[in-house]
Order: sequence, then C-alpha cells, then structure tokens
Amino acid sequence: MKLWGGRFTKETNKLVENFNESLSFDNRFYKQDIRGSIAHVKMLAKQSILTDEERDRIINGLLSIEKDIDNGVLKFDDGSEDIHSYIEAHLIERIGDTGKKLHTGRSRNDQVALDMKLYVRDEIDVLKDLLYELLGEVLRIMEENKSTYMPGFTHLQKAQPTTLAHHFGAYFEMFIRDYDRLCSTRKRMNLSPLGSGAFAGTTYDLDRDYVARLLDFDMATRNSMDSVSDRDYLLELLADLSILSMHLSRLSEEIIIWNTDEYRFVEMDDTYSTGSSIMPQKKNPDIAELIRGKSGRVYGSLISLLTTMKGLPLAYNKDMQEDKEMSFDTIDTVKSLIKLMSGMLSSMKFNNEKMAGSAKGGFTNATDAADYLVKKNVAFRDAHEIVGRLVLYGIENKKALDDFSIEEFKKISEYFDQDIYEAISLKTCVEKRNTKGAPGLKAITEEIEASKRILESLR
Repeated sequence: MKLWGGRFTKETNKLVENFNESLSFDNRFYKQDIRGSIAHVKMLAKQSILTDEERDRIINGLLSIEKDIDNGVLKFDDGSEDIHSYIEAHLIERIGDTGKKLHTGRSRNDQVALDMKLYVRDEIDVLKDLLYELLGEVLRIMEENKSTYMPGFTHLQKAQPTTLAHHFGAYFEMFIRDYDRLCSTRKRMNLSPLGSGAFAGTTYDLDRDYVARLLDFDMATRNSMDSVSDRDYLLELLADLSILSMHLSRLSEEIIIWNTDEYRFVEMDDTYSTGSSIMPQKKNPDIAELIRGKSGRVYGSLISLLTTMKGLPLAYNKDMQEDKEMSFDTIDTVKSLIKLMSGMLSSMKFNNEKMAGSAKGGFTNATDAADYLVKKNVAFRDAHEIVGRLVLYGIENKKALDDFSIEEFKKISEYFDQDIYEAISLKTCVEKRNTKGAPGLKAITEEIEASKRILESLR
C-alpha cells in the first residue's frame, strides 16, 4: 500500500519502484517504528485527537504485528515501499479503518527521523557494552604484565625499554576515549523529532514533549525543519566509529608484526588464525588483518554520508535515504571488530622471554647511559655525544651496551664506573621511570588502579 497514491493516476514504473524502496534494509528497525507509533497514539489520545478506544485498538494491533514479525509469521515480502507503510498496511488489514488514524499529525519525514534515532541510540548502547568488555580485556593484560619487559618503539625502531602493561595502557586510553565519544554522541542526539511533520509542524494540538518523555528523550527538538533534515548524529557516530576502527587497526598492526617469526612476541590462538592452501607451516593472523582492513570500509561510510549531505538544501530530500545502508553496515562491522579483538586478546599468549630479550638489544638503554653521565655532572649534550660514540662502537663490534667491559666504557669516557651496569640494566631502565603515566612499577600500578576506577564508573 502506498501512503501517497491519491494524487497519482499512473502506476509507478517497476524499475523506479525497486530503486525507491527501502523495506529491504529499513525493516531492521520495525521495533523502533512500532515503539514510536505507540507513543504517538498515546499522545493523540491524551490530546483528545483519538479516543481511548481507538488508542487501545491501534496499540493492540501494533503489538500483534510485532509479535508476528518476531515469530516469523509475517515476512517482509509484501511489496511495501518501506517499513512504515508495511506496518501501517498490516495494521489497517487487522483493525480496519481505525488503523488509518495512526498517521494523524505525523509525516514519514519525522517518523523515519525518529526511527533512525531510536535505532542508533539502541545500537550505541550495544557498542558501549562491547567496548566495556574490550576495555576489561585490555585491563586484564595490563594487570598480568606490570613487569613484562619489552622494547618500546618510535619510527618502528627500538627506542627505550618499557612493559607490556605500559604498552596496552596506551590502548586503554584510546578505547576509553572511544567510549566517551559514543556517550557524547548519544547525549547530543537524544532529542525527539516526532511531531515535526514534513518540516513545518502540524495544525493538530500535539504534545511533543510528552512523546519525548515516553520515548526516553531529553526533550523534543526545537526546530521542525532541522528535525527532519538533521543527520549530524549519524555523521558523528560514523566519525566515532572511524576513530575506534583506526585504534583497532593500529593494535591489529602491532599484533601482526609481533606475530612474525622475526619478533615472536605473541602466539596467536588457532581459533583466531588460518592456514595456507599451499604452505603447510603457515599460521596466518587473518583476523587481525581483516580488522585492519575493514577500517577502510568504515571510513568509506563516513566520507560517503558527508558527500551525500554536503549539497542538500532544506528540508528533507530523498538522498537522505542513503544514510541507512551505510550506517547499518558500519554499525554491524564495528560490532564484529570489537568482539573479534576481545576474543583475540583473551586467547593470545605473550612470549615474555622473547620480548625481554628484544628489549636488551637495539641499545634501548642508551638514554639511561646518558642520564648516568648527567648524574656524574656531565652536561646532557656532552653525555648524548659520548653515548652516541658508545653505540657506534657497539654496532661496529656487534655488542650490546650491557656486554661492554668496564675498560671499553672507560676508553670512551672516564666518567664510567662499575655502577654503569646497574644503571643500564633492563630492570633499572624501566623501574626508575615513575613519573605519572610512565612504565615503572609504582607508576603503572597507579595507572592500573585509576583505569579500574574508570571502568567501574561505567557501570
């Protein structure tokens, strides 16, 4: 059934009909459409636009439709244009002419705006729950690896020693910002557009704020024209999910590198790996690679919607129908990425000895050797130059600083003494770094306790 057939004398071209329909993808928010309609008719009855009897008949009819969709009795195959006309047509079929009063004081424009907001709001809550689980997994790794030494990197070059807890603490910070962004987007979008009509409101005496309260919105939107043409909240969500996907991709990239034979920092569980069709020795980090790869897909949705919206005049335009498929796909994709990352981390094994051994190589304690000289009253710039010569000597002779004899140290500078070995040991290099946010045991313990409090505050 078409909601707009009265003005037309010809049937819609079949190609146009197929191109125009959205039921094939907007059917996923049938529950939100029914919930919004129930709130709408409750308000119509409150305002004496419908009788209580009409309200109850419509609500019972809508609930029976929802039940039959849930149970698979009703299929989305009746040729309806969209989920709104689908539900209304079935309502009229079930309760007769009373069902035709459902749309009183409402346009599809504010109806679809409402449904999409309700759906997105629900999905943000699911995304937050998944992120909460991922944050818990990251925190577990931090707690278990406060003294698991590893090299830290800049430019993919070994830089200074750190700990696995410190490294994963950086991802905890990223993911908690992602969580906060979702909360912020949800708060900003939590305004009800229902009652805006096509864009200019309605002559019916609607109580928009009453509907907003019924649907757990903070209030009704203030401008009816903006209400039906606003897609900022979707752009915000897609931006939030793009940043989140970027963080997941960065972590995936590190896991992929750490999984190589050259590093062997991690052992991927068989359940999150695949093999090669020709090389029997292979154990590929395909899941991490796909998480990394799908970030581009998420970015594409953001750019696509920005491009769709950039030239649209007020108010509603059919172009806006394009918001749904890309948003649905992005939400589904990111939910999968978070679940997969949580599962991958929970099953992954870390090779502590290999990481510690790697931290000892690459002159990661060079900065500490320079700091040692500074404590001997050598100016830092001079200390930097001395240690640079030490490193060059080590490269030429294939020796780590720890393996130098005291004579080799003194050959380059008389300021070195036996206590240099303690000063540049892996334990000292890490444990003496206890400024806030550093990898030392005291600092990382405080960071973990703060992270626990943050995580607990989310529930």
